[in-house]
Amino acid sequence: MIILLRFCVIALFLTLTGCSSKVAETNQYSGFLSDYSDLRSVETTSGHQVLRWVSPDFRLSNYKDIYVSPVVYFPSPAPDSRVSAATLEQIRLYTEQRLKSAVGTHKNLSNQPHAGGLMLRTAITAVSAENKDIQFYEVLPVTAIVAGTMTVTGKRSQNTFLFIEAALIDVSTNKPVIKVVRKAYGGKVSNSESQITRDDIKSAIDTMVADVVDFPGK
Repeated sequence: MIILLRFCVIALFLTLTGCSSKVAETNQYSGFLSDYSDLRSVETTSGHQVLRWVSPDFRLSNYKDIYVSPVVYFPSPAPDSRVSAATLEQIRLYTEQRLKSAVGTHKNLSNQPHAGGLMLRTAITAVSAENKDIQFYEVLPVTAIVAGTMTVTGKRSQNTFLFIEAALIDVSTNKPVIKVVRKAYGGKVSNSESQITRDDIKSAIDTMVADVVDFPGK
């Protein structure tokens, strides 16, 4: 009985710790970017992992300004009982406003794309929540089983997150010079039935934007 219980605890631990990835998996790519093969995991200044590619020839000083395209959802959003249409639009607008402010710390913003400038294209590809990673102290015969039961019944607290895919385009060549895929974590909700609000996602956007500000210029 003890051996069986230990086996169940280990299996549960492996299942719960494997359910949450800090970066987007390949099956979570939306298709917004034309090519994902050259993305590599890197650590941002805030200590978060992102998938990113930067052209070795990219020099920000070679460009006049940057046009920030309106942030879009890709594919088209599907509001549900957890994330309403109104909330999705609030998240989109907040992301767009904060991105413009962050990009403007590196280069003047332009009202339209033009030769000699850059264009930032950004898509929100998912807004959702997932079960929190199990903590080491939970992996005990009783608490691990309780944690597992809470996960199954939907009563375990969850981390909110959104996926962002973005490309910085050289307008003259229409080729990307930077590509990013990011899974950004927001606040926590109490269970799998809790509604997700803009305020829950706000910290995810703010952290992402802070990394844009801190991105080294060349």
